[in-house]
Amino acid sequence: MSKNTDLPRHLEINPSEIEATISRLIASNTKEIESILEAVGEEPTWNNLVAPLEELDDRISKVWSPIAHLNAVASTPELRKAHDASITKLSEYSTEIGQLQPLYSAYLKISQSSAYAEFSIDQRKVIKDAIKDFELSGVALPLDQKKRFGEVSRRLSEITSLFSNNVLDATDDWVKEIADVSELEGLPDVNIALAAEAAKSRGFDGYALTLEAPSYLGVMDHVENRSLRKEVHEAYVTRASDVGPTAGQYDNTHVIDEILSLRRELASLLGFSNYAELSIERKMARSTDEVLSFLKSLLDQSLPKAQKDLQELQDFGSKYYSLESISAWDIRFLSERLRTQKYSVSQEELRPYFPLEKVLAGMFQVAESLYGVQISSSEPLDKWHEDVRFYEVRNQGVLVAQFYLDPFSRQAKRSGAWMADCVVRREIGNFLQLPVAYLTCNFAGQVEGKPALLTHNEVVTLFHEFGHGLHHMLTSQRFASISGINGVAWDAVELPSQIMENWCWKRESMRMISGHWETGEPIPDALLDKVVLAKNFQSGLAVLRQLEFGFFDMAVHSSPGSIDIFKVIEEVRKSTALVPPPDYDRFPWAFGHVFSGGYAAGYYSYLWAEVLSADAFSAFEEVGIFDRETGNRFLTEVLAVGGSVDALEMFKAFRGREPRIDALLRHSGLK
Repeated sequence: MSKNTDLPRHLEINPSEIEATISRLIASNTKEIESILEAVGEEPTWNNLVAPLEELDDRISKVWSPIAHLNAVASTPELRKAHDASITKLSEYSTEIGQLQPLYSAYLKISQSSAYAEFSIDQRKVIKDAIKDFELSGVALPLDQKKRFGEVSRRLSEITSLFSNNVLDATDDWVKEIADVSELEGLPDVNIALAAEAAKSRGFDGYALTLEAPSYLGVMDHVENRSLRKEVHEAYVTRASDVGPTAGQYDNTHVIDEILSLRRELASLLGFSNYAELSIERKMARSTDEVLSFLKSLLDQSLPKAQKDLQELQDFGSKYYSLESISAWDIRFLSERLRTQKYSVSQEELRPYFPLEKVLAGMFQVAESLYGVQISSSEPLDKWHEDVRFYEVRNQGVLVAQFYLDPFSRQAKRSGAWMADCVVRREIGNFLQLPVAYLTCNFAGQVEGKPALLTHNEVVTLFHEFGHGLHHMLTSQRFASISGINGVAWDAVELPSQIMENWCWKRESMRMISGHWETGEPIPDALLDKVVLAKNFQSGLAVLRQLEFGFFDMAVHSSPGSIDIFKVIEEVRKSTALVPPPDYDRFPWAFGHVFSGGYAAGYYSYLWAEVLSADAFSAFEEVGIFDRETGNRFLTEVLAVGGSVDALEMFKAFRGREPRIDALLRHSGLK
């Protein structure tokens, strides 16, 4: 079988040509679909219908994926304008195809044909998913409602993109100039150096604080100046809102209202009571009631630990900082100092042991030990920034996948960390298209002659995204719609990423991924013991924070009518926020996962999948964390299957039973 990866030429993407290219591609695809339907007639088959349609979908994916990626990591006004205009065209095209009755009827005929019984499991899943997609695209609606469905879908694509743009602009817009380094007392040397570089790049002397992750977290974790922490915190939690230092300038208030209104209308058109019910149709959970029951159960089990965590923090703040009460801008600062006192270990103390190059080498060694793959660096055809790296994944010397890594924070790059498809694995006759992934993080880069050094928290983040990447790259699926993360129930898609985090806490693997940047010595056992002891430090508060996001997400998407989003988050926080946030807190206004990402009425997935990942990792704990047989079974039953089987059946095939919550409670220190 011949192999090929048609890698995109990122530097050849000209913003002025994007709209025209997308328009031509859509027109070409539309014409070819008409020809396919005409040729199919009354006898649709896999080869004359499904296979050629997948080819057309892949054609668009390979053009659009690098454009969308560049817009997220190297945004310019010209690129953004072309991206936003094109995403509207693609939404219209997607809706038009999804509502094409002859196409839907052809898929139904295949599913009802005698040949369907002879199809492989993966072929049947492709057909089943396609039929569901047609139905959730409004194919059965009357003509006027189809039209409205298309208008709503198009507007949603536009306004969710606007939401992201506002958050990015608000993040980039705020800068705090600091003239005297004494104002930054407590800030580690690496963050002071970053602040000096940020000031220099902006054309002034001294230091600059920004809302990019390394700068913001550095201040909140370490700066002694409480009023400065408050100022930076306020700037961060009011991004893209009606209050704060950029009040109204990038305001997402009406954007959120419109997003929720359009989602409600979309759900109503399809016969659902609310958008949450529509979202659950594609998930592992069977109903919104099951999701809420799960969240409430976890709230009950985490609340006692969270209350104990907070009391400990309050006592510490009172004793050492004379604080009568703790405010939101105190929590991370006090937590880091309490952790240091209690366990004699801090994130900054760990940083010298995790130079990025060593962590990457060790992470790749972990993957090889578990799955037998070898990962090596290579030179890409091009790259959008000098910091970008490129890697090849091989199995017994045979190339099976490739990926880009964009590790460092910078202006015009969206915050957070994520994995995205670049090219999807698929087989076409004797031709194999190899998968390619984008892995994106926002770490601090090299400063003052030191290599890029990660905190242990950042190591966990890197492993998490690499787990998503392995899911995408180690799939064995033939068809793009169920290859890698495609076709996987959204509340199970975090399983491969979350399970990888566990290797960041075990002695055997920690020796692989750590090595002091000056001496090369792995993290000492005594220090490692402290890290492990501190693993569940304030885990109750951490789970409560995730529950706040999950309950809020379900609440805003379960409402049948318009809502006051501020009142919703206030109500949710009555049971989840033990430290009342300030009145100006507008976190939802920048909650991209829910309002511009894929987690609408699905943020609970992080906690839901933690049950799966903790239970799955316990299988390794029972026999050894590098047990090759268990690794091969996880590869075969989880990573390789992609979306070809239902998520619960996938888990049961690996674990031999349905998931249990016990391992999560144990791993999180809640039990």
